[in-house]
Amino acid sequence: MGNVSLRRLDLGYFVRPASETGGPQPRVEPVLGYLVRHEKGLILFDTGIGDAGPETEAHYRPRRRALREALSGAGVGLDDISLVVNCHLHFDHCGGNPLLGGRPILVQDVELATARAGDYTVDALIDFPGAVYEEVSGEAEIWPGVRIVPTPGHTDGHQSLVVRQSDGTVVLAGQAHDFASHFASDQLARQAALDGVEPPLPPYRPWLDRLADFDPRRVLFAHDCSVWEPGRS
Repeated sequence: MGNVSLRRLDLGYFVRPASETGGPQPRVEPVLGYLVRHEKGLILFDTGIGDAGPETEAHYRPRRRALREALSGAGVGLDDISLVVNCHLHFDHCGGNPLLGGRPILVQDVELATARAGDYTVDALIDFPGAVYEEVSGEAEIWPGVRIVPTPGHTDGHQSLVVRQSDGTVVLAGQAHDFASHFASDQLARQAALDGVEPPLPPYRPWLDRLADFDPRRVLFAHDCSVWEPGRS
């Protein structure tokens, strides 16, 4: 397998209101996608902010960067994309999917079922003309060195993409955690438990045990430009 490269894509931002931040102030959050260049083709992990209607627009006040423009900045076009992987199907992660009709979209089966059940996301972003889904049930290697790993929490069907590169493994964690610092806190809680630190200790997401098997050198997120790296080399 040749070297696999990653490119982060700026797909805009939205304003999370104070009612959702746990504090007195709103917070502006980036929306990030990732382009994985593999010898078998190009994988696009998340596709940006879709139109969710006037009420949601007023609530989050998004500013979009067009997917076509973001890809062009990376030197590729929509027609160059081979596969789409969405961490989950909320409107700010699958908004560009309708532009990629005919390309396989890989999602967890429970995520697609939840999206189709209603009152979850924007229907027009799910079953659009040309939509082609490949449902994944649990963990799966989709291409050599590229693996989908379930990371439920934000949604039951949330998934991350584990990418093996020549110099180590990178995890595209989507919204498994909102921030790199939250991921770091969970990692330390896990380490403390493994070290036998006396309770009480904070709980951590159980799938961190599986991600640790890959010994990631970097973890990247959908709504945080910060990157997690291990404290120990």
